[in-house]
Amino acid sequence: MMISQRTPITSSELANLWMTYQEKTMIIRILEHFIEHADDEAKQLLQSHSNTAAKNVETITNIFHQEGAVIPIGFTEKDVYKGVPKLYDYMYDIMYLHMMTKVEMSLYARSLDMSYRKDIEDFFISLTAESQAMNSQCTQLLLEKGVLVRPPFVSMPTKVGFVQSTNYTDGLKLFGELRSLNTVEVSLIHHAIETNLVGMQLMIGFAQVATDKEVQDYFVKGMKLSEKIETSLGEFLRQSFIEPPATPAGKATTSKMAPFSEKLMMYNTSLLTSLGFGSSALGGAFSLRSDIPTKMSLLTKDIFSFAQDGGKLMIKNGWLEEPPQIEDRNQLTT
Repeated sequence: MMISQRTPITSSELANLWMTYQEKTMIIRILEHFIEHADDEAKQLLQSHSNTAAKNVETITNIFHQEGAVIPIGFTEKDVYKGVPKLYDYMYDIMYLHMMTKVEMSLYARSLDMSYRKDIEDFFISLTAESQAMNSQCTQLLLEKGVLVRPPFVSMPTKVGFVQSTNYTDGLKLFGELRSLNTVEVSLIHHAIETNLVGMQLMIGFAQVATDKEVQDYFVKGMKLSEKIETSLGEFLRQSFIEPPATPAGKATTSKMAPFSEKLMMYNTSLLTSLGFGSSALGGAFSLRSDIPTKMSLLTKDIFSFAQDGGKLMIKNGWLEEPPQIEDRNQLTT
């Protein structure tokens, strides 16, 4: 028996649609600045994603209208400033989109898992497919331009093996060498550093153009945290004689004119901090060498503290839009 599409949406569906509205309206504003300064090849990808995001915002708006829900504010044309110099140099726009489609794939997969009504389930399936396709296009363009560094190649295994000793999990030795990283550990560390490098340049640019001293200090703190993450994780790779990923492209320019509102910059930072928090937890969970989850847990603590400070700063400035609330039964029964 088919369930009508007019079945009321659940709290999780409402929450995920609301969060997607926030993210999509933000990315449209970011891409406006990038498109204004992009070369033809990059502009085509950026415009394509912006057009798709606008259609997705319209879909969410229609669902909210049908359900009698207020339309969130999200981010509007007031959050992007036209005619200012570009804040990031060669290929950063595609590097940023590459990173954000990773965020989107994670968000939409989780949202799909919490969807029950068929039309909303189909919506998140399409969002997942769109972000995957755009991520692939960005990957290929960045590789073609020599901007994206592939993870290291390794010799292919020729036999199946099993761990024979509990020493496999050792992360500290007074004598002798630690075992080299396995490919699972390398992949997670490489991915975390790659994403963090793009985030670090984002923080540098935001810190340059922020006018509120407290906000600027927060972005500087983000810069230093990104550097700490890159240094800490990079050391694991260097111990196995692997160079951490790096790129000469995608740096912040010397511009001190903000292309975005501080509300938008703080939200973007919050979104990426959440991704960093999840990546650190995931990296620690899948490592069998004890020093890696130990380091990841310390970094996760720093990231969590940074996220909390950002939330308080957004609340202080009236920038944190409140998600839809569950009914307060205590208030309703007094």
